Amino acid sequence: MAQSHQKLSHTPNSIEALVVWFKIGILSFGGPAGQIALMYRIIVEEKRWLDEERFLHALNYCMLLPGPEAQQLATYIGWLLHKTKGGLVAGLLFILPGALVIFALSWVYVAFSDMPLIEAGFLGIKAAVLVVVIDAVIKIGKRAITSGHMLALAIASFLAIFFFSIPFPYIIICAGILGVVVGHLKLSDSHKNTLETKTNNLATVIDRMELAGELSHTQPSFSRSIKVFTILLSLWLLPIFLIWLLFGAENVFFQQSIFFSKLAVVTFGGAYAVLAYMAQQAVEVFNWLTPNEMLDGLGLAETTPGPLILVTQFVGFIGAYRSEVALSPIILGLLGSLVTLWVTFVPCFLWIFLGAPYIERLRANTRIAAALSGITSAVVGVVLNLAIWFGMHVTFKNLNEVSVLNFSLKIPVLSSIDLFSLGLTVLAAVLILWFRLGTIYVLIGCAGVSVLMTAIF
Repeated sequence: MAQSHQKLSHTPNSIEALVVWFKIGILSFGGPAGQIALMYRIIVEEKRWLDEERFLHALNYCMLLPGPEAQQLATYIGWLLHKTKGGLVAGLLFILPGALVIFALSWVYVAFSDMPLIEAGFLGIKAAVLVVVIDAVIKIGKRAITSGHMLALAIASFLAIFFFSIPFPYIIICAGILGVVVGHLKLSDSHKNTLETKTNNLATVIDRMELAGELSHTQPSFSRSIKVFTILLSLWLLPIFLIWLLFGAENVFFQQSIFFSKLAVVTFGGAYAVLAYMAQQAVEVFNWLTPNEMLDGLGLAETTPGPLILVTQFVGFIGAYRSEVALSPIILGLLGSLVTLWVTFVPCFLWIFLGAPYIERLRANTRIAAALSGITSAVVGVVLNLAIWFGMHVTFKNLNEVSVLNFSLKIPVLSSIDLFSLGLTVLAAVLILWFRLGTIYVLIGCAGVSVLMTAIF
């Protein structure tokens, strides 16, 4: 048995690594938990490229960063094995399959969404997505709420965004500061990330590379850091500057590049944490799409491979597709998708390539762990707000705007309840929360039931 494992753990060449990262890219369904579990099974258990300790070492670092932790984890491991080239291949292959599918589905959406059966399918998806978000509140809450102080922070975050519409970045900053303060006073529990699967003690690829002195690229270097920072920051910001020069500040592409660049810096806690802020801005400020279309986009991102944050690509496509620029709508949608993808994921590579050599130093910093603990608690309140926002738009056809203490609130009109949508949501809740069926199956199942009922009645 040991011999078979030793054979599997030979140092992979570029082609072998390419095949593995492509396989992970096309199978990366199920959100970050499923994606991390998939990488663990393939990278740690099957290929023996890393051991569990090293895998968790990388995962803990990625959990500290803004952006999709699973995609950044793939980038980190690729970089560890094959330097910058390996990180680029792993990170890009984690994104590209899902991005291509999202682009195709976005085009189908704008071309055929007014057909009754297509509309019915999206209604079923929206109902299931609502339950997925509720499930996310429960899961994140169980992990994050470890004390009364963390619960108070979660409640305060919910009140801040739901009643006072305080922007998400401000909530994140305040939560991080409070997390450090509470951690300093030793009133919070330490933040831990664990995987319960154990592996044997056979030598891994990284072990042998380390013994052979082949991991020199993992040593911190100030000159290298300056080079990486300059190159990737230029790649991130130069296209934005060119868009501004060519089209001006009022153009949809410039607005999208600035907005999604800002999101790339504050997406601590995964895509769900930032969705409420993104939905609020994209729907109510920029008017790129409607609340129901925002739900449809999240449904598409849930049913495709790749990080859930690819929902930003759908928003970018729809917003550009409907803009008043003298180009074909499909070309506009493609450009909106590319701009959004670029400013969303270039920062992810910056965080990894710049920070990975300093990972040991970062993990040893208790203040960073305390700040993350506070941020994760605040995320619970923000995602709860997202669930309520989604729920009102899925279940009710009309919302009234009322003023409370000079703040504007939208409340549902009870007589406008959509019983069919409510029934689909209950079905999704039973399947996900009770029977624990996989998200992809529930989304497809609810869409199928909605289409079938519409076709019959």
